[in-house]
Amino acid sequence: MLKQTSFVFFVLLIGCYIRVNCEELKHLTNEVEVNVPANLTWELYRHLGISKLAAQQLKHVIQRIQVLKGDGGVGTVLKLTFVPGNSSYTEIFNVIDDQKRVKVAQTLEGGCLEIGCSIQLVQFDIIEKSPSKSIIKSDISYAVKKEFQAKDPKPNIQCLAAVAQVAKYYLERANWA
Repeated sequence: MLKQTSFVFFVLLIGCYIRVNCEELKHLTNEVEVNVPANLTWELYRHLGISKLAAQQLKHVIQRIQVLKGDGGVGTVLKLTFVPGNSSYTEIFNVIDDQKRVKVAQTLEGGCLEIGCSIQLVQFDIIEKSPSKSIIKSDISYAVKKEFQAKDPKPNIQCLAAVAQVAKYYLERANWA
């Protein structure tokens, strides 16, 4: 409950900071259970590991990932180019919290910003379910510009769901001895 409260506060703070009406934020969420301890799942997600793994395993979706700035910590800017064509998405890592196992990235270009959203935040929570199990929770928070509300644009959570499945497959088959 504390993690959810912290996330809601953070999203409201970011949203209000950039003049988004806090009541207009919407969410899309995906959860995947992994038969691996949360600390090991977090190690994959905390910096660039999950991005590199996704680029390797989802070649039919992700053409390439470029690190435009940083080393995987807060302030890192990534550009993802998707297949087919050259549609792309650029994000900046705003939060990496090792204690709460939370990572938040804000979309700078692409994604739902191209179809009428004013903000898009992607958050990953790695939740300990038991000593040997964890949950990968992917959440997209977004707000739609007033002039686009009738069209009801939405970001696509399917890519994050596919990334979580790749992570699950990788983590459950890794030799952690």
